[in-house]
Amino acid sequence: MKIKLDDYNTLRIVKSVDFGLYLDGGDEGEILLPSRYVPKGVRIGDDIEVFVYLDQDEKLIATTLKPLAKVGDFAWLECAWTNEYGAFLNWGLMKDLFCPFREQKQRMQKGQRYYVYVMEDEKTHRLMATAKVERYQKHDGYQRALDFSDELLRYLQENGGHCDLGDKSPSEDIAHRFGVSKKIYKKAVGDLYRRRLITITDEGVTLV
Repeated sequence: MKIKLDDYNTLRIVKSVDFGLYLDGGDEGEILLPSRYVPKGVRIGDDIEVFVYLDQDEKLIATTLKPLAKVGDFAWLECAWTNEYGAFLNWGLMKDLFCPFREQKQRMQKGQRYYVYVMEDEKTHRLMATAKVERYQKHDGYQRALDFSDELLRYLQENGGHCDLGDKSPSEDIAHRFGVSKKIYKKAVGDLYRRRLITITDEGVTLV
């Protein structure tokens, strides 16, 4: 059995201890599922779906929590804290997701949400985020606009139903906030408007 790191795995419960369950990790040995993540009613011998990643000590750990994104996904994530190396984003697990300064378009600030791509660092092979999403967006313009319309809809739903960027907004402001061109943004707004999901005013766009 080969463990898929930073991904979902179905593993068998092999041992119960006071602080959780140990799961059969094949060649990686036993992997701990801490007690706070153990579902009710499971027993030794049961198979359980878990997300496996590296904890603060770089040891394999399992959780039944669902991360907001995994490798290869785009997502809006909130900055939980920063230090002299970069920002740490809340992606739904105990260990926050690192976004180094070199992968930020502007210095991230605690409490703000950013559109990022989740990837594996080529040098360290550790999971990280980048706000420079354009290099990973391989769709043609039309498909990208359709994809971004869904992203814009989620942004509106999570930010009070309003976005203050409109047709006359500088392309730099749109790129900083969403990581897309003004052309893609306008196509996405048009798509949502045709679907009667938003209204458009001089102040921006608003959910119906």
